[in-house]
Amino acid sequence: MQSDIIVTTPEKWDGVSRSWQTRNYVKAVSLIVIDEIHLLGEDRGPVLEVIVSRTNFIGASTQRNLRIIGLSTALANSRDLANWLRINKVGVYNFRSTVRPVPLEVHISGYPNRHYCPRMALMNKPTFQAIKTHSPDQPALVFVSSRRQTRLTALDLIAYLAAEDNPRQWVNMTDVEMDYHLENVRDQNLKLVLAFGIGLHHAGLQEKDRALVERLFLERKIQVLIATATLAWGVNLPAHLVVIKGTEYYDGKTNRYVDFPITDVLQMMGRAGRPQFDNKGVAVVLVHDVKKPFYMKFLNSPFPVESSLLSVLPDHLNAEIVAGTIQTKQQCLDYLTWTYFFRRLIKNPLSLASLQSSYCVQIGEDERTLEATVGGKIASYYYLHHTTLQMFRTRLSSHSSLHDLLLILCDAHEYAEFPVRHNEDITNREGVGCRDLAQSCPLPVNDSTYDSPHTKAFILLQAHFSRMSLPVTDYITDQKSVLDQAIRILQAIIDVCSDQGWLPTTLRAITVLQMLLQALWPHNNPLLSLPHIEDLTMFKAASRDGRTIHFDSLPELVKHMGRNYERLALMLRDYMEESHVEKIHRSLVQLPMVEVQLSLAGSWEGSLQEEIRPVPIRSSIEGPVRDRIVVHADQQYQLRVDLRRDSRPRPRGDTKALAPKFPKPKEEGWFLVLGQVENKELWALKRCPFLHKQATHELQFYTPPEVGNYDYTVYLMSDCYLGLDQQYDLHLSVVEPALSTHLTKEALLSGLANLPDDDSS
Repeated sequence: MQSDIIVTTPEKWDGVSRSWQTRNYVKAVSLIVIDEIHLLGEDRGPVLEVIVSRTNFIGASTQRNLRIIGLSTALANSRDLANWLRINKVGVYNFRSTVRPVPLEVHISGYPNRHYCPRMALMNKPTFQAIKTHSPDQPALVFVSSRRQTRLTALDLIAYLAAEDNPRQWVNMTDVEMDYHLENVRDQNLKLVLAFGIGLHHAGLQEKDRALVERLFLERKIQVLIATATLAWGVNLPAHLVVIKGTEYYDGKTNRYVDFPITDVLQMMGRAGRPQFDNKGVAVVLVHDVKKPFYMKFLNSPFPVESSLLSVLPDHLNAEIVAGTIQTKQQCLDYLTWTYFFRRLIKNPLSLASLQSSYCVQIGEDERTLEATVGGKIASYYYLHHTTLQMFRTRLSSHSSLHDLLLILCDAHEYAEFPVRHNEDITNREGVGCRDLAQSCPLPVNDSTYDSPHTKAFILLQAHFSRMSLPVTDYITDQKSVLDQAIRILQAIIDVCSDQGWLPTTLRAITVLQMLLQALWPHNNPLLSLPHIEDLTMFKAASRDGRTIHFDSLPELVKHMGRNYERLALMLRDYMEESHVEKIHRSLVQLPMVEVQLSLAGSWEGSLQEEIRPVPIRSSIEGPVRDRIVVHADQQYQLRVDLRRDSRPRPRGDTKALAPKFPKPKEEGWFLVLGQVENKELWALKRCPFLHKQATHELQFYTPPEVGNYDYTVYLMSDCYLGLDQQYDLHLSVVEPALSTHLTKEALLSGLANLPDDDSS
C-alpha cells in the first residue's frame, strides 16, 4: 500500500485489522483518529471498542508508539475513557456542552397525549411557529422519525402556509426554474411540497430526487427540509434552525416506539449553526411531556458513556482466537483487560461457552487451551455473528434443498435487526393495491411470521429472483440491503457445506449465488441475464438453409452472434433501439467463454502426468467406461485445471461481472469442485479469481483406500452467471497402494499404455 492516510468505517477497519500479523500496512499505522467516540455506548460501539483495544495490543506487541485521538461530545466520565485510551491528563480536553464555535440556543417543549401519532400531529403547528419565529428567512431542518412523518409534516406545514399572505415565502427561485425542477422529480409527494419551498429527504427517495433536494437546500433555493434522522449522520446540510419533532421511533424488532439514543439527538442538534455558514444556531426539541425533565438534564450537561461490548463479545473473541492472538483462557482474560468493557464490568465468563456451543471454538483437554474451529474461522472471515454459524451447523445438511438454503440464508442473525416498520406485516402479506406480495412468491411463506424481519428478507429475496415490482419505495431500499448482506452469508454457507463434504448442497449454494447476481430462478432462461432483455421471443434467427433457430443458452448465442454484430442487429432490430443492441453485443463478446483442459499427477517428485480428455458438458455414461486412468489407493494426487478465456479481452482493471439487476458491482470469479455424484461426496473445492486470459489451478485430493473403479466429476462453476457452468467426468481405476516411487511410476506407465491414442487430448 502506497497511501499515507486511510479513511475508513470502523467495521471495515475491524475486518482488515483482524489479520494484523500478516498485514504490514496495519502494523505501520502510527496514528488513529476516531470521530464520535462517545458512540461506544450505542449499537456500533463494540466495533469502536475492539478497534481501540486491538490497536493498543498491537502497539504493545510491536513496541511501536501508537497515538489515538478520540473526538467526542462532552462526557461526564471523560477520565474513565481517557485512561482506557492510555491518555494522560495533559491530553484530555473536556469542554462544557455549551462551548462550540457557533453558539447554540436550545428550546425544549413537552406535549401531552400518550399515543404517538396524535402527539406528532399536535407538534406540527409548533414546528411552523418555530420556523416563523427563529428562522423566517434562513434554512431550517425538521427531523422526524419516519418517511411517513416527512410527508404528513410537510402537508400540515403547507396548510399553515395557505393561511399566510405569501404561501410561497419559503421558495427562493423563479417559477420557470421551479417548473424545470418539478419536471425531473419522480416522487409525487416531493413534487407537491417542493412547490412550496419544502423538501423531503429519506432513504425511500430515488437517488436523483434526493440529490436535487440536497442541492436546492444547500443553495437556499428552498428554505425548509424535512428529513429522517439518518440525515444527521450521513449528509452535511447545515441550517440556522433545527427542529427535532419527536424523540421516538418505531422499532420493528420490538414492535414498539422507543427513544432515539441521546447521541442521535445531539447529532441532530449539531446541524444548527455550523461554522462558515452562520454565527448563531437555534435548536427546538419537541418531546413527550413526561420526558422533558430527562432531556433538560442531558441536553444541557455532559452524560456518561458506557461499554456495549457485552452483547457481541463472543464474536470479537472468536476473531482474536482465529487470528492467533488468543490461544488460552488466560490470554482471553488478558485480552479483556485491554477493553473498555473490562474497566466497567471486570469480565464476562460466559462468552467462551457461547463460542463453544456455536462450534466456533474448541477448548482443549486441559480446560485452558483454545483453538479456532473451521466454523470460527468462517465467522471471522465473513464478519458473521457466531449464532449464524451455530444455525448453519444445526440446519444445513447433505440433502438441503434450494428452498431450505433460502430459508437458512434469510434466518441468519445478520437479518435479525432488519427493519419491519409499522403495519409492514400487512404489506408483507397483502402487498399494496390488488397485488398479494407473499402470494406472488413461488416458495411458500409462513403465515404466522409476517412481522418477522427474516420473513420480510425471504419475501424480498424471492421478489428479486422473480423480478417483481415492489409495492412501496421503502422496499426497494430494503431489498438492496438484503442483497448486500446475502453475498457474504452465502459464501459462508458454501464453505460450511464444502467442509462437510456435501456435494449436492454445495452446488446448490453456488447456484443460489448465481441467482442473486442475475435476479433469476434456476429454471429461467439465462438469456435474461443480458441487459434490456425481458422477452425471449426475439431470440430466433433464420439459418442459411432457411430453418428458424431458437437460441436458449448463452454459449450458443455467443457462438453464433458474438462475433457478428450485423447478424445480431438483424435479429433484434424489430424489438429494440440500436443503442440497446450495441450494449447486448458488448455484453456477449465479454462473457467468459472458458476452455478447460485437465491433467492428473501424483504428489511425489518427478511423477508422470497424463492429460484427462474432457467429456462433453452434462455428459452421461452409457455402457461400460473405457479409458480409465490407473492410480494408487490412498495416495495424494493433484488435478491440474488449465483455463483459457476465449472472449474479447477486458480493458485493464475491468473485472466486474455483467449483472444489471444487482445493485452493487461484483467481480467475476469461479469455483472448481471435484466430487463423486454417486456418493454425493465433495472431495475438493477451490475459488478462482477473475480469469483475464489463461490460468492454471490445482485441486489436491486423496484416492479411496479400497481398490476398484471410481467415477469423479469436475465442475467449473461461475460465482455470478447462470448457464455457463461446465462439468467433466474423470474415470479412475484404483489399484493397490504403491510400495515405492519406482513401483508407482511403473504402474502408472502400465495404465497409461492401455489408453488409446487421441489427438484431442
